[in-house]
This record gives sequence, C-alpha cells and structure tokens, in this order.
Amino acid sequence: MHTMADALRLNPISTDRDEVRWNGKARGETEIQRLDRNWGSLVQELRVLQTGVQLLAGFLMIVPFQDGFSELGDGGRIVYLVTVCAAMLAVAFLLAPIPMHRLLFRRHRLATVVVAAHRYMLLGLVMVAISTTGALAMIALVATHSAWIAAGAGVLIGGVIIVFWVLVPIHAAGRRGQSRGA
Repeated sequence: MHTMADALRLNPISTDRDEVRWNGKARGETEIQRLDRNWGSLVQELRVLQTGVQLLAGFLMIVPFQDGFSELGDGGRIVYLVTVCAAMLAVAFLLAPIPMHRLLFRRHRLATVVVAAHRYMLLGLVMVAISTTGALAMIALVATHSAWIAAGAGVLIGGVIIVFWVLVPIHAAGRRGQSRGA
C-alpha cells in the first residue's frame, strides 16, 4: 500500500478497504466524520500557506516598479516573469478550495470538495516551490550580478524543497512494519 504512487496519490479519499477499515476501527469515524476531519486539516494547511504566498506574490508584483529592475537583462526578466506567474498561480490554486466549498456548501458534496481541495493544494505547492526558487534566484542575481550564483541559489533551494517536501514524506510513507498513527 505504501508506494511512491500512494504517497503522491491525487485522491485523498481512500478506496483501499484495509485503509477504510483501519480508519473506522482506530478512530471510530464514519465516512462523513472522516471527510469533515480531512476538510478541517486542509483548511488549516491552507491558512498557513495563503498568507505567505499572498505576501510573496504582492512583493513580486512591485518589483518592476523598482529602480533596479531596468538593469535586468533578458534572462533576469524571464526568471522574474516565471516567478511572478508561479506566485499568482499559487494564490489561485490555494484560494480555489474556498469558493468551491462555498458554491457546494449544503449540497452534500463534501467528498468532491475534499478531493478537489487536495489536488488544488498539490498544484499550489508546486507553484510555491517554483516561485520560492525563482525569488531566491532573483535576489541572488541582483545581489551578486552573477547568473552562476543565482542559478546555484535556485538549485540549492529547489533541492531543499524537493528533499523535504517530496522525498522525506515519500520515504516516511514507504516505511513498512510501523504502526499506523494519527
């Protein structure tokens, strides 16, 4: 059950009978209670992400109006444009679950909302990773005027993000023989 595909699955609502049985037995939850708990967890995670992403996007939006922006070459402007687009997409993806929930509220579609919110959050996290990497590369480029140092900074933060956001969770999900916790 704990493969890379399971760790990255796009549907957080398990159809694995063993998983469903374990959840019911260990937590004593009905399917609706589990959906409510999953929605609550997603909302908490979104609260943490949204503020930081909106601040990053806001700061990136004012960059072109700064005096030094005109000094950037084509490469720097492309990195900036990709970075700001990724930040705006992150904002859009991370806000998307809220209007979806509002539009489907009281229509008994919580499973649809939880699955979609999970997918939007994964897409939003990819955009956060891209915008964070691009922002650091831009800062390094402006600070050092070296494309090599900027690229190195981007690769470094990108690598850290991949390790801690993807590889460590996949490794933890892949451990067999450990008891299941909350």
